[in-house]
Amino acid sequence: MTDGDRKMVVVARLRAAPLVGWQFACAVLLGVLLARLDGGGDPLDAFWAMVFGQPLLLLGIAAVLGVWAYFIGMWRRRGDYLRHDGVTLYRGGSARWPLALVRDVVVARGNLGLESLRLVVDDDSEVTRELVKLYMLDGPPEVARDGVMFAAARASGPMRPATVH
Repeated sequence: MTDGDRKMVVVARLRAAPLVGWQFACAVLLGVLLARLDGGGDPLDAFWAMVFGQPLLLLGIAAVLGVWAYFIGMWRRRGDYLRHDGVTLYRGGSARWPLALVRDVVVARGNLGLESLRLVVDDDSEVTRELVKLYMLDGPPEVARDGVMFAAARASGPMRPATVH
C-alpha cells in the first residue's frame, strides 16, 4: 500500500495572514536587493560585477529566493499542514514521523522567544522536532496536540494496563 492509498486526516491548518506577510516581506527585500545590484555597462561587465564584485549581495538574493520558495510551499499546504494517515504523521510536504514512535507533543519557546508545538519522538534522541510555530496555527494549539496524541494512541495498538512492581 502506498501513501496515496490511505485516507489522510488533517490535524492542523495554517493561518493565511502570516504566510502572506512573510511572502510580502520576501518580495520587498528581494526588490531592495535587486535595486542595489550594479549592472553598469555591457552585459559581460554586469555579469563580472555581480559575480566577483558583489558576491554577498548575490548570496543574499539567493537566500531570499530560497526563503520565499519555502513560504510558497507552506502556502500550498496551509489547508492540511499537519496530517496523518493512521500510520505516519506528516508536516508540510517534507517531514514525517511514524505515529507509533510519537510520545508527546509539547509547547516550547525557541531561541527567539517564539512558542511552537514540538514533537517528542521515541528514537533515542534528546531533541524534539518542531511541528509548527503557534502564531501560524489556525486554531488553538490544544486541538492540534490532542489530534496528534489521539492518532499516536491509535497507531500504538491497544491500550495495555500498566503494572508497577
